[in-house]
Amino acid sequence: MIETGKIQTLTIAKLVTFGAYLDAGTGNPSDNVLLPKNQLPPDAKPGDTLDVFIYRDSEERPIATCQKPRVQVGELAYLKVVENTKVGAFLDWGLEKDLFLPFKEQKFRVQAGASYLFAVYLDKADRPCATTALEPHLRTDSPYKKGDIVHGTVYMPRKGVGIFVAVEDLYAGFVPEQENFFPLSAGDQLQLRVINVREDGKLTLSTRQLAHKQMRDDAAMLLGVLEENDGDIPLNDRSDPEAIKRHLHLSKKAFKRAVGQLLKAGAIEQTEWGIRLKTPQSSPHHSQNDS
Repeated sequence: MIETGKIQTLTIAKLVTFGAYLDAGTGNPSDNVLLPKNQLPPDAKPGDTLDVFIYRDSEERPIATCQKPRVQVGELAYLKVVENTKVGAFLDWGLEKDLFLPFKEQKFRVQAGASYLFAVYLDKADRPCATTALEPHLRTDSPYKKGDIVHGTVYMPRKGVGIFVAVEDLYAGFVPEQENFFPLSAGDQLQLRVINVREDGKLTLSTRQLAHKQMRDDAAMLLGVLEENDGDIPLNDRSDPEAIKRHLHLSKKAFKRAVGQLLKAGAIEQTEWGIRLKTPQSSPHHSQNDS
């Protein structure tokens, strides 16, 4: 039986001048699917089996191709938007005919030239289509545990709530607003830390790494910001937490830890109005004992 939107192994039933008909397995030759001549191996003969993908041609007829798409029905993939139209968008999925993203399946407006994570489904006319509504397609049986570092793709930022993420483009994840320290948009990809595995299997995530590693990263970042700003910035441990987060994407607690590390290394000094470098060459990994 033919499955639209899936790679499957079919048998050549008949060769014709314009290609070959593949056995649909129904016993009715009129159900057989055409494989165009330009897709047919040169030595092909009736009875041979071929791995093909079934989709719909421009006239909505089932058609086979030996080309392999980047995603099949029921799967998710990170795809580039080729074109936006009044009825929807078209995505590059590796076939000659682009994948259609209906306007009603856009939970946010996609931009031509940008890439996002999409799920693929069959519409009522048995055509493969894409959607940005990923929640029903994400699994909750991930192998990850608290403390693991995972790869995530943002699929739905929600102001005042947090960031919905697909972990490894497969599992349901969520970054609470208080655990996000970066401006993120749909389609962004980043490394995340698992901070909790919920009872329903969904992963609670943070944009911050394990404390000891994050402290080194934060100190290095803060040092870079100082060097880019002529050696000083108007922030210190008395600054407003929102000002620190706005300028550095750090919580006040993380900022104070990074400042403490740089002070201990002799890289900076505090002033009444902020912090400044002692020497432009200093780094959080060097102290006077290193030289």
